[in-house]
Amino acid sequence: MVAAGDAGKGGSDVAERLDIEPEMIVQELGWDEDVDDGVRAAIEERCGSDLLDEDADDVVDVVLLWWREDDGDLTDTLLDAMTPLSDEGVIWVLTPKTGQDGYVEPADIAEAASTANLAQTASLSISDGWMGTRLAYRRAKARR
Repeated sequence: MVAAGDAGKGGSDVAERLDIEPEMIVQELGWDEDVDDGVRAAIEERCGSDLLDEDADDVVDVVLLWWREDDGDLTDTLLDAMTPLSDEGVIWVLTPKTGQDGYVEPADIAEAASTANLAQTASLSISDGWMGTRLAYRRAKARR
């Protein structure tokens, strides 16, 4: 796992740090009034289109999942988020930072990811109030 100390960087490059590329299809789940609109705007600008909502039927490259402690069962939500995800797609679980309302223990994310057969591949600060944890499909180990 890669930990990046990017808290001091501006919002303009947050989409790049989240590996968002032009023309990617990005779905957003868990939106509420507490989300960071600067992060959302940077992602929309970088991918060149609006974020899809939870009702979209498209195959997506990235799922942005805004998640808080009281949002329910993370494993179930991850399994649902995987449904429209492309084979090479990733899920970014965006959680409030330590000390913020809704803070989620990193161990809870790791456990839910493991149960959903996802691998945690990166963790970084995406804004003053939010952390991002990158999850991707586990790959089968090559046999010799």
